[in-house]
Amino acid sequence: MNALSTYKTNSANASTVTKEWFVVDAAGQTLGRLSTQIARIIRGKHKPSFTPHVDCGDHVIVINADQVKLTGMKMETKQYLRHTGYPGGQRVALAKTLSGQRIIENAVRGMLPKNRLGRKIFHNMFVYDGGEHPHAAQKPKELKFDN
Repeated sequence: MNALSTYKTNSANASTVTKEWFVVDAAGQTLGRLSTQIARIIRGKHKPSFTPHVDCGDHVIVINADQVKLTGMKMETKQYLRHTGYPGGQRVALAKTLSGQRIIENAVRGMLPKNRLGRKIFHNMFVYDGGEHPHAAQKPKELKFDN
């Protein structure tokens, strides 16, 4: 074969990316397994045109976030730490005191890159505690995960 290959690698950019909308029902789903799938979709790793430095992921709407399942005793013992920025400002919240929306958002945020692209990608996810969402105009497709 010739030293110069005829194959080209096409990198995605903002003008060539096509974004879709998906809706995911979190009722009865395990938190970690659900979060990894959501992070994969909003990052765009499921697409053949995935480019690591471009926001090429899809939009995901998560409904029934308050019915997400944590295994074992995690609902009573899992702690979420945050800091106010002032001396002695560390605050602890248990999983049972937080809404399902905050729990899913924290789990997915931890799976995304820790840079400005990760912060931008995070805005492709919309989480709602109930079964209703205001994104019907986008005609989202239902997405089911095998857990």
